[in-house]
Amino acid sequence: MRSFGSMAGSNAAYELTSTYTPAGQLQSQHLNSLVYDRDYGWNDNGDLVRISGPRQTREYGYSATGRLASVRTLAPDLDIRIPYATDPAGNRLPDPELHPDSTLTAWPDNRIAEDAHYVYRHDEYGRLTEKTDRIPAGVIRTDDERTHHYHYDSQHRLVFYTRIQHGEPLVESRYLYDPLGRRMAKRVWRRERDLTGWMSLSRKPEVTWYGWDGDRLATVQTDTTRIQTVYQPGSFTPLIRVETENGEREKAQRRSLAEKLQQEGSEDGHGVVFPAELVRLLDRLEGEIRADRVSSESRQWLAQCGLTVERLAAQIEPVYLPERKIHLYHCDHRGLPLALISEDGNTAWSGEYDEWGNLLNEENPHHLHQPYRLPGQQHDEESGLYYNRNRYYNPLLGRYITQDPIGLAGDGVCMRIR
Repeated sequence: MRSFGSMAGSNAAYELTSTYTPAGQLQSQHLNSLVYDRDYGWNDNGDLVRISGPRQTREYGYSATGRLASVRTLAPDLDIRIPYATDPAGNRLPDPELHPDSTLTAWPDNRIAEDAHYVYRHDEYGRLTEKTDRIPAGVIRTDDERTHHYHYDSQHRLVFYTRIQHGEPLVESRYLYDPLGRRMAKRVWRRERDLTGWMSLSRKPEVTWYGWDGDRLATVQTDTTRIQTVYQPGSFTPLIRVETENGEREKAQRRSLAEKLQQEGSEDGHGVVFPAELVRLLDRLEGEIRADRVSSESRQWLAQCGLTVERLAAQIEPVYLPERKIHLYHCDHRGLPLALISEDGNTAWSGEYDEWGNLLNEENPHHLHQPYRLPGQQHDEESGLYYNRNRYYNPLLGRYITQDPIGLAGDGVCMRIR
């Protein structure tokens, strides 16, 4: 059982009880609020075959090779079945019901060339380099198609993305990585109207910085807020979201006692520099005063200096605890977030996805930034891609836009649905 937050009295606002099969697969998730109750069914091969909830049931069918072949959604007055076809490498083929005349059985060179919405181009390394709006047969071309361009560095990392229409950029973004290959920052320029009335890219980019705990994204920092994530132990499933506005963080910044005395200790106002030994002594003394455990040794030293504990305590700047928004992640069996729960047990954000991680519906009354998708993935709004530590995932195709950097030891380019 997992509990979070509190209501009037001693009852937790959020209580989740989970059960598992003998094989360790999630079997049920039951909450004190029935909205997110789920029961999971699995076959003998370990494939998920059913998810039952209070609003709908989804049933999954698989091919002989274990690939997802169909999804059936059942609800009151609703019965929809969506078929999926894949080639031997797992690449999705044209919908067999929408394109019954298609004879395609495998994509050449393991590269999807087109789908119902876009035409794709790749380079000699198999990297996606261009995506263009597809013009259906018989439709008059108006030259307003949007083209997406992807550029990479020598280590096959996406470093530049742009979306163009009518020969003008709509969005541009650049990505920076640390020596370990983790994305540490991105800058995004969007088209906007300038003071002269012309539409052009913004001069000042939106800048986002990232902090990591090993291979897990721990911090997202913008010019307005910092979002920190705590994960379930040993996994990529997010557990707690902590958001702090930059203004609150600035209020929490304070000078140590040694820093304050050095800055204010000179009669001419220029400050002084204490010896390192004195700084260490003052740091220790400050800790003792804050803990209300001043040692006799420290009291004796203060007396020799003609000072008292009370006089020095008045010089210590108070600790300010910044206001933070804390939410619990409620996730499915894969670790994909379904909701953010506030401390009072209310749903602050919720999302519904398809089997490939595409966000279908979202309720976000508090305008929370929730970029996490499948474990390890973070959504980039400017490109629609999901950054996944070593490469980028395209949820519309259910595959990555580059080869796995660890080669044959990896999972290839296709996402395997479970």
